[in-house]
Amino acid sequence: MEKGDVLVEAQSLGRSFGAKRVLDNVSITLHAGEVTGFVGANGAGKSTTIQLMLGLLHGEGRTLFLGRRLHAWGAPGTVVGAVLGGVAGHPKHRVRTHLRMVAAGSAAPDRRVDELLETVGLTDAAHLRLAQLSLGMSQRVAIAQALLGDPPALILDEPANGLDPHAIRWLRDFLRSQADQGRAVLVSSHLLGEMEQLADRVVVLSRGRVVAASPMAQLLADAASRRVVTVQTPDLPKLAALVEARGGLLVPTGGQGANVQGLDRIQIGTLASDSGVPLYWLHEEGPSLEDFYLGIAEEEFTIS
Repeated sequence: MEKGDVLVEAQSLGRSFGAKRVLDNVSITLHAGEVTGFVGANGAGKSTTIQLMLGLLHGEGRTLFLGRRLHAWGAPGTVVGAVLGGVAGHPKHRVRTHLRMVAAGSAAPDRRVDELLETVGLTDAAHLRLAQLSLGMSQRVAIAQALLGDPPALILDEPANGLDPHAIRWLRDFLRSQADQGRAVLVSSHLLGEMEQLADRVVVLSRGRVVAASPMAQLLADAASRRVVTVQTPDLPKLAALVEARGGLLVPTGGQGANVQGLDRIQIGTLASDSGVPLYWLHEEGPSLEDFYLGIAEEEFTIS
């Protein structure tokens, strides 16, 4: 498989609980060598989407893994690995014993367990019981378990929940390394800012619907285009005319203050200087990624 190849296609997924529509026409495509961030507020439908993709819930649409439904594969663990929160094992079982039991069920050799313990940095903790693990260590065991079958796709549902900054950094670096090895990685999160440091693509879910899907580079460019520059000048009418002549918009905020959209601070400062307009204040601030996509979500549902 080459980087960019489509490995997973979720097509028109939908789900209702009684009369409540919780997921509507959700489609996601995962590519080899890329991390896709699946972002939305708590309750947006991210976990429901992932469970539908993996066949853990019944609903509308279908998901293809390497061109086939997951149940069509004799060994699903060799196609996709999933981390859905915690380690499902007896709390008294030791880490290595637990992973060997899971490996036996998926026909993976014991040496694969030791390889993965080293990969996730738990070789020295292999003798610990599951009940003794910290949350961060438990997540590492869950990731090792998901990788036992050496699958080309990896799906993780809110893996950073409750982790400390050190564990989050390890997780981010590890998932990036998995994508660099050619895997397609899907990571759900309610923290869009975290995805800025990890994801190649972002899919944003709001109230059960996809409201944005784009490469991260495009997302950042779109966010930058919504920058706002705050100015203060005793000659707002003249500055407004200059700004509008350059395709921008000046909105007075009271007194000598105003917000300018469509131009950056360098452009505004140059315009003012060249035209003799004094500036008492000039400050540029772009919206956070969370603010930007929350705004898109609100626009989407106001229109609909």
